[in-house]
Amino acid sequence: MTADYTLALASAFWLGVLTSISPCPLATNVAAMSFVGRRVGNPKMVFWAGSLYTGGRALTYGLLGVVLVSSLLSAPSLSNALQKYMNLALGPLLILVGMVLLEMITFSIGGNGMGDGLRKKLETTGFWGAGLLGIVFALSFCPTSAALFFGSLLPLAVKQESGVTIPVIYGIATGLPVLLFAALVAMGASRVAKAYDRIVVFERWARKGTGAIFVAVGIYYCLTLIFGISLT
Repeated sequence: MTADYTLALASAFWLGVLTSISPCPLATNVAAMSFVGRRVGNPKMVFWAGSLYTGGRALTYGLLGVVLVSSLLSAPSLSNALQKYMNLALGPLLILVGMVLLEMITFSIGGNGMGDGLRKKLETTGFWGAGLLGIVFALSFCPTSAALFFGSLLPLAVKQESGVTIPVIYGIATGLPVLLFAALVAMGASRVAKAYDRIVVFERWARKGTGAIFVAVGIYYCLTLIFGISLT
């Protein structure tokens, strides 16, 4: 495993964590927590339900990665263009995603991806419904998750030609709050509430810090790769 690929895996994990604690995805994770928390009398069942939910998210992003990355790389002309221009496009993409994270750019996605009716039906299902809920919530893109997945993770997966591993790592990380909740259930509700409050505070700093880094790195790539300006 090369250093570049290891860094790509770490980046995918961090992007997933950042997605999971952003306001919109965090709201879906909280809904998932309420689902798995129905089995609070059986901590073991809570843990496995949380694992199924996270697995559903990882499976969804893995399948999306396979379809999108393989489609982009399968066409020879498109593949050559990507290899030639990916580095040039990376700078502007990072700047745009960073501006979204810093809330300098706001946009809305029509609808909620999946209907609330479908979500509520899944929430009334049994134990295996946790996995289906993970799939549905993974497909319910909101501005932040769409920017991170399509604007950062997908180009990273294409560059590394990794349509499975990188998206799956990202998917696992997006479900971490639910896994954390499942692990904390046995410790008492008060600790769960404190952990949630800390996640909310951490999200603000993590999102702004990552956004600032994305903008700075994007500007650096633009200056060096597009305009050919040497900064050394």
